[in-house]
Amino acid sequence: MLEELDLHLSTITNRFGRPYQRKTINAYKFAGVALHNWMTESDMEGDFTACDVPTLNRFFRWYYQVHDVPKSQDGKGGYTGGTNTLQRNLRPLFIYLAEEYDHANPYDSPKFHRYTAPPLGKPKTLSEEFVTDILKVTGNGSPKVRDFQTVRDHAIVRVLTEGLRAEELLNLRVQDLDLAQRTMLVIPLKMDRNSVDARVIPLQPKTAKALARHLRVRSTHPLADSTPFLWLGTRGRGPQSRSP
Repeated sequence: MLEELDLHLSTITNRFGRPYQRKTINAYKFAGVALHNWMTESDMEGDFTACDVPTLNRFFRWYYQVHDVPKSQDGKGGYTGGTNTLQRNLRPLFIYLAEEYDHANPYDSPKFHRYTAPPLGKPKTLSEEFVTDILKVTGNGSPKVRDFQTVRDHAIVRVLTEGLRAEELLNLRVQDLDLAQRTMLVIPLKMDRNSVDARVIPLQPKTAKALARHLRVRSTHPLADSTPFLWLGTRGRGPQSRSP
């Protein structure tokens, strides 16, 4: 059924009229795998159509107690939002089952127990002193510092101060930079590169200068001409990931 769901989602568009990204489909399937494993451990017979409202309520309560509560700040749960995410990711499976198998969708029942997302608080940011120290460690933009890793890392820190998320940073391509105009194009994570929802970020002069220096040392990388990604790994490795 999960393979059927994969095929189904690969042939339709999301609520924005765009194809589902592979990462999104995998997240929906992973939610189904979590339910399948729980059903197996609970000695439940049948496939996903055996899941009614009481069954899903038990499943989500179990997930909340096992996964959410231990990770919460006060040990009482409700802070991680993991159960809310799982509920949202599992919903497409039951929408599909309702369409293809005439299985009553438990999500439509008023007796279905919903777990809300954690309240959004003020985003946490690094102190100005900490950022200043990191910039110093990475050469502080000195033209005398020319080794690939230090120049790259300094540019990365500068770009992060412009308000980018980690995944947005790693997704940057060389073509996204317009240093003459001191701007950067940031593509929404779930959109393709032709998305009209991309945003243009004006760059601080020091950020533009750091990127110019990075492009200069990047040109010496063995893979500089074979990949469009802005950030490349050390020791001749390909596009930079979250790992060092």
